[in-house]
Amino acid sequence: MKKIPLRKCIATNEQLPKKELVRVVKSKEGVVSIDTTGRSNGRGAYLKPSLEAIEIAQKQHLLDRALETKVPTEIYDQLKEMVSNA
Repeated sequence: MKKIPLRKCIATNEQLPKKELVRVVKSKEGVVSIDTTGRSNGRGAYLKPSLEAIEIAQKQHLLDRALETKVPTEIYDQLKEMVSNA
């Protein structure tokens, strides 16, 4: 049996399979982006793909803290768009 890698959502603190979460990553250059492959290099933080989780993260600046940088509003907008299109 293959082990499923679990990651914790920074907004809800739920342990979920890595595939079910969205990874936001900060590269060495300090560029913040949404990592759709889950393989990008850099510091990553995981979010549950729900509007609720994204809004919690935005209100409480959880991504800013996790990635140790200011996360642009566009990233949250892109996340919300991804979730509403899913």
